[in-house]
Amino acid sequence: MEILDGVEMLEIQIEAFGGHQELNPTLIWDGTTAVLIDTGTPGQLQQIRKAMNDTGVPFDKLKAIILTHQDIDHIGSLPEILKESDSQIEVYAHEADKPYIEGKLPLSKANLDSMAWQLEGLSENIRQEIVAQVNNSPRGRVDKTLFGGEELPFCGGIQVIFTPGHTPGHISLYLKRSKTLVAGDSMYSVEGVLHGPHSPSTPDMDTAYHSITKYLDFDIENVICYHGGLSKDNVKTQLKNIVEKS
Repeated sequence: MEILDGVEMLEIQIEAFGGHQELNPTLIWDGTTAVLIDTGTPGQLQQIRKAMNDTGVPFDKLKAIILTHQDIDHIGSLPEILKESDSQIEVYAHEADKPYIEGKLPLSKANLDSMAWQLEGLSENIRQEIVAQVNNSPRGRVDKTLFGGEELPFCGGIQVIFTPGHTPGHISLYLKRSKTLVAGDSMYSVEGVLHGPHSPSTPDMDTAYHSITKYLDFDIENVICYHGGLSKDNVKTQLKNIVEKS
C-alpha cells in the first residue's frame, strides 16, 4: 500500500499461534536506493521479494535494513535477505538490542512467562516447540549502531526516535518527506484507530507510554504500525489522547 510517493507499507502474511496474522514492514524508495524497515518472521524472504517487486522496486536495489527492535517477527528473515544479497546491505539497530539481534544474548522475550499471552490454549508440546524456535532464532548482524536522535540520509531524511518499553532498544522512525511515523510495536492499530502499547507483549509499560510522548514533537500525518497497518485520520489528536490516558 503506497502512503505517499516513495513510501510503501508492505503486507506479508504468516500463520502463527494457531491463527492468521498480517505484518507490515515499510519500504522506502527514492528511485535508486531502497530501505526496508523490519524483515518479518523466518522464511519470509520470497514474500518480501514479491511485495517489493509488486511495488516496482527491484530486490537488488535494497541497500539498507533498519530494525525497530529484536523480536523474532521483526528480525526473522534478516539472515536470508543478507545471504541473498551477498551481504551488500547495511543493517541498522539500536545499541541496546544489538546483542540480541546478533545472538550474543537470547531474545529478551524468549521464555514461557513473557510469551504466555501468545501460548494460551496451546498444548504443552506446541508451547515448548514454539519457545525452542524463538530461543534458536536466526542470528543477524548489525553494521550501524543507533542511539536515538540521528538523521539517516535516506529518501529525504529518516529521524531516529528512541522509544524503549516494548524492548530496551526499540526505535521508531520519522520519515521527514512524507511526515510518516513508522511506529514498530510501540503502538498498534485497529481499522485505522491507534492504540497505545500492547500490554501483554510490553514488559515496561510506563517507559513505553513515556516513549509515545516523544511523538508529539513531530509533525506526523501518517502512522504505520507493524501490527494493524496504517492510521492517517486525526493522527495528532489520536496521539494526544493516548498520552493523556497513560
